Amino acid sequence: MSKTATIGLIPSTSLFGRLFATIDRLLLAYAEIQIRNGDVPRVGL
Repeated sequence: MSKTATIGLIPSTSLFGRLFATIDRLLLAYAEIQIRNGDVPRVGL
């Protein structure tokens, strides 16, 4: 018998989790565009 234990984590598939992930992706894309244009991205909303 092995002496290690594994924990199966369930991915966050709730509506709030998906919404938060979408907002995060949009903000990251906006920051990458700002950096590409030579501007400093604003911190925060």
